[in-house]
Order: sequence, then C-alpha cells, then structure tokens
Amino acid sequence: MSGVPVLVVVAALIWVTALVIVGVLALLRGRDVLQRLIALDLLAVLVVALLALLSYLRDVPHYLNAAVALALLSFVATVAAARYLATGGPLE
Repeated sequence: MSGVPVLVVVAALIWVTALVIVGVLALLRGRDVLQRLIALDLLAVLVVALLALLSYLRDVPHYLNAAVALALLSFVATVAAARYLATGGPLE
C-alpha cells in the first residue's frame, strides 16, 4: 500500500461494518417490500465496499473481482425485482 495509511483503511473497514449492521436493522424493520428491496441493495453495496477495502488492505486482487461480480449481480437482481414489483407479476 503506497498512498493511504493503514489506519485510514482500518477505520473505513470499521465504519462500513457498522453500516452493515444498520443495513440489517433497516432490512428487518422495513415496512413494505420496496423498503426491504432498498435495504438489500444497500447491503450489497456495503459488502462490495468491504470487499474492495479488504482487497486494498491485503493486496489480494481476487476480492476486487468478487466485488465487481457482486455489484453486477446485485444491480441485475434489483432491477428485476423492482420491475417484478412494478408490474405485479412475472417479467414479460
């Protein structure tokens, strides 16, 4: 790691982990399906951030590959679920 001090990355890891806990609480307390869908999307973004931070901290590029794959899958799943909820039935 050349540019960023390790303390900053560790602080970011702690902060994102705390946000994951808040996201889980938002998922559990969601009043309707749309709020739960948004909370799931939030959790996916936070896990992508955790994977990217771990990839930088440990200098392991495989974590970054997993983060990109998760981001793509999360985007497609969120769009599909939102479209399903908007139309009220299976995708056409």
